[in-house]
Amino acid sequence: MTVVQLSAELPEDVTYVFPLPHAPGTASVMRRRVCAVLTDWRVPAEVAEDVLLLASELLTNAITHALPPATLRMSQVLVDGLKAVRIEVTDSGPAAPADPAAAGLDPDEHGRGIEIVMALSARHGVREHAEGAGWWADVVVS
Repeated sequence: MTVVQLSAELPEDVTYVFPLPHAPGTASVMRRRVCAVLTDWRVPAEVAEDVLLLASELLTNAITHALPPATLRMSQVLVDGLKAVRIEVTDSGPAAPADPAAAGLDPDEHGRGIEIVMALSARHGVREHAEGAGWWADVVVS
C-alpha cells in the first residue's frame, strides 16, 4: 500500500460532492448516495463493497474526531493506468482530543480504521488545506 501526500492541484474528475452534517443518520444517507453513484458508474459489486466500507470508515473518523462540516467527494481517477474510484472526506480539522474512556469509547472497538483503509485501497493519504484536511483512498476498479 502506498501513502501519498497530494497537492491541492491534483487533477481528477470530481463528479460528486456531498455535504455531510454531523447528525444522526448521516452514515445511512451517505451509504445510499455512494451506492447510487457506484451503480451509475457500473462498479462491480465486490469493488463497490470495498468503496462503501472505506467511505464509512473515513466518514466515521471525520464525525468522531474532527470539526464540522464534513464533505464527501467521489471521483474517478487513474492508479498506475487503471480506473479507480477515489473517496475523500474533508473536515475542518481535529476536534479537541478527548479521553477515550471519558467519551465512552472502548479502545478495543476503535483505532483500526487506518488498517481497513490500508487493506482495501491501492493508495491512500491526506490532503491538507487551509480549513482542515481531506482523507482519501483509491480503489482500483479495472
